[in-house]
Amino acid sequence: MNKALKLVLILFVTGLLAGSVQAVKAQCAMCTVAVESNAKSGSTTTNGLNHGIMFLLAAPYLAIGIVGYVWVKKYRRKSIPMQMRNEKLHLN
Repeated sequence: MNKALKLVLILFVTGLLAGSVQAVKAQCAMCTVAVESNAKSGSTTTNGLNHGIMFLLAAPYLAIGIVGYVWVKKYRRKSIPMQMRNEKLHLN
């Protein structure tokens, strides 16, 4: 594929991903009970807990992305011109 088509495809996928974002509340069962009891008493710690959980959720994806980027940059095959002579090979 040429570079322009790749760029358009990447921008399209990025646009789809950015447009389909939904707010989520990621909590375990015990955290949910604790937060609900605090919310009934008037505490505002629920937002901090939700943000902390989302931060912890994003960390492994960020680490995998960095490792993948370094791997692609380090081990990507470079376009090396083959300089072969125009002689026939004699295998005998």
